[in-house]
Order: sequence, then C-alpha cells, then structure tokens
Amino acid sequence: MHTLLLCLIGATLITACSRSPIIPGFPESEDSAPSRRLNPDTIADATPRTEPRSRRGNPQSYVVRGQRYYTLEHSQGYVEKGIASWYGTKFHGRSTSSGEPYDMYAMTAAHKSLPLPTYVRVTNLRNGRSAIVKVNDRGPFHDNRIIDLSYAAATKLGILGQGTGLVEVKALDPRQPQQLASSASPHPASIQAQRTKEPDLFIQVGAFSSRQNANQLSHRLTNSLGEQVRIQEIENQGKRIFRVQIGPLASVEQVDSLSLNLPKLGIAETQVIID
Repeated sequence: MHTLLLCLIGATLITACSRSPIIPGFPESEDSAPSRRLNPDTIADATPRTEPRSRRGNPQSYVVRGQRYYTLEHSQGYVEKGIASWYGTKFHGRSTSSGEPYDMYAMTAAHKSLPLPTYVRVTNLRNGRSAIVKVNDRGPFHDNRIIDLSYAAATKLGILGQGTGLVEVKALDPRQPQQLASSASPHPASIQAQRTKEPDLFIQVGAFSSRQNANQLSHRLTNSLGEQVRIQEIENQGKRIFRVQIGPLASVEQVDSLSLNLPKLGIAETQVIID
C-alpha cells in the first residue's frame, strides 16, 4: 500500500522505494490473515493524540496508476460512508506512507486523502461495532473503497470474514474529549434492538439540474443493465439536483461487477452510496 506506491509519485518521495509497487485490491496482490487470531472484544482502540503532520505521505497531490489524488488540508468535519477493506500479512513490517512500519496487529488504516496522521472512528453499519484507528498510510487504490483497515481493526469491526464492510468514517479531534468516548462493541442483542434495517447499497452514476436528463439516463440504464434505478431529488444551495443511482444492490461484489461494466456505457465517474 502504500509507501511502495509512492514510488509512482515523484522524486521527492521515492528515496526509500526499492521494489515495484504492490497495490492491494488488485489481482497481483493476494493478501491473507495471519495464523494468530484475535478476540474482537479485547482489542483496544488507538488512543488519539495531537501529533504534527507527517513529513512523509502528505504531498499536495500524487498519482497512482494514472489517477491523481489530492491530500486534504485538514480533517475537520470529515464524515463519509462507503466500503472498507483490510490488509494483512503481505504488508506486515513494510514501511507505510508516513514512514511507520505497518503492524497488522495495531489499530491503523490507510486512506487516500486524509492528512497523515488522522484519527478516525470507523463504524460498521451492519452490526453497530465501532473502532478508533490511526490513519498512517495511503490507499486503498480501488474506486469502490474508502478505507483500508489493519487486520486488528477489521477483526474488531467484524468484517474479517467477508473481506469488506459497509462503514462510516468520521475524523476525530484529540482536543475534543466528547468525540473520544469508548467505542466498545455493543452486545449483539442490543445491536438487533437498535438496528431497524440493513443499509442499502447504490451506485450513483450522475447528478443533473434537469429532471429530463436524469430520466433519460435512468431509462437507458434500466434497459441496458436490467437493474433498478432511482432518481433522488435534493436541494443544494437553493437549486434542485437530480441524482441517478443504481440499486439497491445486493452485495459489494455486485457493486464491483457493475462498476466494471459502466464504462462500456460511457459512464466513467461513479460513487458508492450507502443509504
């Protein structure tokens, strides 16, 4: 993930790179869990603390496989829902983008744009479990993933077996204690009592100021894909926006499969929506 990927970025960031980059989420980068298993109920959160911005891994922008990514100036107010993945033995002990060695048993994560380091609370939207992790790495470089969790963090959140999970990622400010309340995982019975429905997965394929244009795309996709398509109307700065979204979809695998086919229909820009 991650420091090795910075070989692609520029001369100022490649002095530590000696091998070809390996990118999790792509066929050549098979990863696995270690033989040592962890008890999710005994894994402690990372402890947020005020730290200086890392001297490494925070370029204004960088390029991986022809796509440019931009580093946020700060993490204040960052909240996003999306698909999480995890990485394990293949990268254990390797240098992260911030220069710290990757420890799959530590509560850390990789993110494409948050400043390094940033502490975030990750909540599994399917089971209610949450964990605080330190973002110290870059990745995952997969269009449909928003965060790559360490093996320990994935274990605590309950996404290890599935390989992915639907999550909310929220940046924390170590100077605000109210944000740092315990994230101990709730008892399964209380989770069932609190949860009213499973989160729904959609792929957003366009946003229009014209209802007619949204309808045209919706009809074209319905005929081409045979999937349900909805038009979600919102108001943004006093203007109506019509967002075209495919779904609800049954699984992350279906999201990935559709994402591969959409460019053939002339749709290159997509976004995963969790509702």
